[in-house]
Amino acid sequence: MLKTLSISNYALIDDLHMQPGSGLNMVTGETGAGKSIMLGAVGLLLGKRADTKVLLHEDRKCVIEGWFEIGEYGLKDFFEEHELDYEEPCIIRREISPSGKSRSFVNDSPVLLEVLKELGSKLMDVHSQHDTLLLGEGSYQLSLVDAFSGAYSELSEYKEKFKAYRQAKERWEDLKKKAIELQKEADFNQFQLEELSSLSLMEGEQEELESNQEILENAEEIKSKIHEVVGLFQDDQFGVLQGLGQIQQQLQNLERLAHKFWEIKERFHSALIELKDLVATLEEEDLNVEVDFEKLEETRERLSKIYQLQKKHGVLTVEELIAIEKDLADRVFEFQNLDESLEKAEKEFHQAEKLMIKSGEALTAKRKSCFSSFEKSMESLLHRLGMENAKIKFEHQSINSSISGLDQIEMLFSANKGSQLQPLKKVASGGEFSRLLFAIKHLMADKMALPTLIFDEIDTGISGEVALQMVRMMKDIAQNHQIICITHLPQVAAKGDLHYFVYKDNSAAKTVSKIKLLDENERVLELAKMIAGAQPSGSAVESAKELLAN
Repeated sequence: MLKTLSISNYALIDDLHMQPGSGLNMVTGETGAGKSIMLGAVGLLLGKRADTKVLLHEDRKCVIEGWFEIGEYGLKDFFEEHELDYEEPCIIRREISPSGKSRSFVNDSPVLLEVLKELGSKLMDVHSQHDTLLLGEGSYQLSLVDAFSGAYSELSEYKEKFKAYRQAKERWEDLKKKAIELQKEADFNQFQLEELSSLSLMEGEQEELESNQEILENAEEIKSKIHEVVGLFQDDQFGVLQGLGQIQQQLQNLERLAHKFWEIKERFHSALIELKDLVATLEEEDLNVEVDFEKLEETRERLSKIYQLQKKHGVLTVEELIAIEKDLADRVFEFQNLDESLEKAEKEFHQAEKLMIKSGEALTAKRKSCFSSFEKSMESLLHRLGMENAKIKFEHQSINSSISGLDQIEMLFSANKGSQLQPLKKVASGGEFSRLLFAIKHLMADKMALPTLIFDEIDTGISGEVALQMVRMMKDIAQNHQIICITHLPQVAAKGDLHYFVYKDNSAAKTVSKIKLLDENERVLELAKMIAGAQPSGSAVESAKELLAN
């Protein structure tokens, strides 16, 4: 329930505060005074989009804030789902800066506009011209039937089965498309796989082959150079090792003469050991290097095949060729097992379709079970609203599966005795639409568990006894719901628990809209003006008092 509404710097509103009661709140005022502007601000609070055109003062931000009592509406799960603090009261705030940036807050935590819109839909229902247009749409009528019949669990189960059905269908369709592609590529994929598999490629192989090729191509010269180097080290008369041995002997003599030369001797000894190891390694390499023209040709041939395949597949490494081979193997395997996969996917699709249809039929039965009761309830309400010959009937057609079920419904309507029932949007006039919509709001108020309902001139096109019946029905709703009703009819305004008056204030440089909670005397005067104009007569005042008394 809305406890407090504050609006600042919005359109014609400079600063407005309203504290509606828990029952029936009436809002009146002259045309253009700002009643619709106030509703526009409420719309922003509930998640509608805005721009800087709404700013009264372009150098200040617009702030709209609502305080809501939410303790009885079971919203803790919503707050947990969106990681918001659950507090009582719940404070919703919307800010629009001069730069055009819009921000939304729930209990001072910033939220996305979609979250604000979802929360707002659980707190308030605002009647508008858009609702009147929606009333003629089959999807809207279907949602009313679901709410009236309480088919939420059946609808939820159906949507779950429908989602599984769609997924199974997509998998089957995708597999059939893939089968066509695999069929076209089957022989080519098999050929390429065999071509790659025949090489038995191994990771790191290319680098090793290229290194071996380099050695085999220069084997004779490599061996010759090794022999020369080893000879320079090992020659008996002039070899490096012979000379180094002599140096080692002299360093030992130096160490005996002075101990400080021990470190130099040791460093030389280490270097000598390293050089001897180097010579041994060269001798070992000499043994490994062989002049083998047959092996060279084999290496060249294998590298040539690898290079050809790399060029063919547009890659640079053996590892990439191995990855291509694996992918081809998967494709060939998939093709070879295609019939089995298709059969399994088709079976899963038909099973999902069967479960979806079964769930859809249960939903259909639940919906159809309420048609008669819905029709009778609506007709009874319309009779109370002065449409004593009104008839309502649902026309049902089975359709192929959709997200909302297997049903297409059309609400047929006739306002006059003997007239043929026709689709609602074709036969209802503006006043009839208003009464139809109000009857639906009355019927669905408890079904849809909305804390606050706002009616914006829903009494348009009606008067007299019908208006009185409508406001009596509003009072019925107001026993369990908060209602804010904007009206131009004095007989409607007189029945409110509270009466707010919206007016224009021209005392400052800019005209602004203000709102005032009327006391008993002010209320009598305002009702009299609604009856007889700006200068009401004594009889108009008495009529106003009579309206309030009754």
